[in-house]
Amino acid sequence: MISIVGTRRATEYGKQLCKELVEELQQYNVLIVSGLALGIDTYAHKESLKQGVQTVGVLGHGFDRMYPVQNRSTAEKMQENGGVLTEYPSGTIPDRQNFPQRNRIVAGMADATIVVEAGIKGGALITAEIANSYNSDVFAFPGRIDDEFSEGCNFLIRHNKAGLLTCAADLAYSLGWEKIDDGRPAVEQLSLPMDLSNEERIILDIIHQHKSPLAIDELTLKAKMPMSQLAMNLLNMEMQGFIRSLPGKTYCIN
Repeated sequence: MISIVGTRRATEYGKQLCKELVEELQQYNVLIVSGLALGIDTYAHKESLKQGVQTVGVLGHGFDRMYPVQNRSTAEKMQENGGVLTEYPSGTIPDRQNFPQRNRIVAGMADATIVVEAGIKGGALITAEIANSYNSDVFAFPGRIDDEFSEGCNFLIRHNKAGLLTCAADLAYSLGWEKIDDGRPAVEQLSLPMDLSNEERIILDIIHQHKSPLAIDELTLKAKMPMSQLAMNLLNMEMQGFIRSLPGKTYCIN
C-alpha cells in the first residue's frame, strides 16, 4: 500500500510524474491511497483507475456528500476497484480542520508515502511529517530549486525527511519488492550462506520470510534475541552485504 500526495495546484511536471509512477507501480500489485483532493491526489486516483490499480480515497467529511463535487464520478468508479473511507459520520461537512486530521489516515494506511509535488506549506508536507512520526518510509521527487511546487519536496529531501525518488524502481529497491507474475508475488528461495553464524542465519531467514522490510523491534521478537545482540548481528550482516538497512530502522535482503 502506497500513499501518493501532493499539491492541489499540480503542474504538468507533477501530472506527468504521477502518471509514470502509477504506470510503473502497476507491476508490483500495489494499492494506491490518497485524499481525493484536487491536484496530485485526483491524478493519482484517476491514473490508478486507468491502469487497473486498486485505489482508496480517504475523505475529510461524511459519506452523504463529496468534496470537491467534481470528484463524485471518480469516487464512484473507485468503489469498483478499491473504495472510499471516512472516520466522519454522515452530516459532517468538509471543514478545513478535518483535512489535516484526515492525513494521518492517509499516512498510517501505507507502507510508504510519496510526495510527488508540493509547496513548502500544505497538506502534503503534513502527511509526510505524520508518516515520519510513524517511522514509515517517505519519498519525494526532486525538482528545480526555483520551482514553487518542488520547494516542499526539496525541503524534505534536504532535511533527510524523505528519500530521493526518480521512478518506481527506486521505491521497489528501497522496500525490497518483487515484481508480480500472473497476479501473484514472485517466490524466491533463499540459499543461506555458510559463512554466517547460526544466529545470523536465523535472522536472515526471518527477514526473507517476511517479504517486506522488517522493523528492528519486530525482528527482536521473532528472533527471540536481546536488542543489543541483534544489533551487532545486523551490523555484521550489513557490512558483509547480506542485508540492507532502510529508513525507520527496518531491514531487508540485499
